[in-house]
Amino acid sequence: MRVRWITGALLLALTACAGAPHATPHAGTTAALLGDAARPAQAGGWVRSELYFGTGGEDGDGAIDASRWRAFLDAEVTPRFPDGLTVLDAYGQWRPQGSAQVHRLTSKVLVILHEDTPQRRADIEAIRLAWKQATGHQSVLWSRQAAEVSF
Repeated sequence: MRVRWITGALLLALTACAGAPHATPHAGTTAALLGDAARPAQAGGWVRSELYFGTGGEDGDGAIDASRWRAFLDAEVTPRFPDGLTVLDAYGQWRPQGSAQVHRLTSKVLVILHEDTPQRRADIEAIRLAWKQATGHQSVLWSRQAAEVSF
């Protein structure tokens, strides 16, 4: 008899919830989360740029240590993209042009969401060039894809 009462009460509660209007969990805060002119609620014309920086061979040969990487971010990346970025530690491989040997290395992947403008593309190119000049590396891979963003 008690099981039947609990089941009935549960069904009644579920039925009442199903018919009730759904409230947002944070009613009243939506306006504060919509962003502003610099960080719009939704924007088009943005891209996700990923830059791949080799930081050392798998055997530790030619490794770029954490302080040198941080100094590079502080000097070359942050002044160009002060609103935010993401850095991921990675491990990868590539084969240099004209070589039969695959190189395995630790890497940093820099992810930046930005407006797709000539100035921002120039900023990315400047970062790539600065890394190659600072390290003597042959390349910095740049992958771009359209992105819808919301802040």
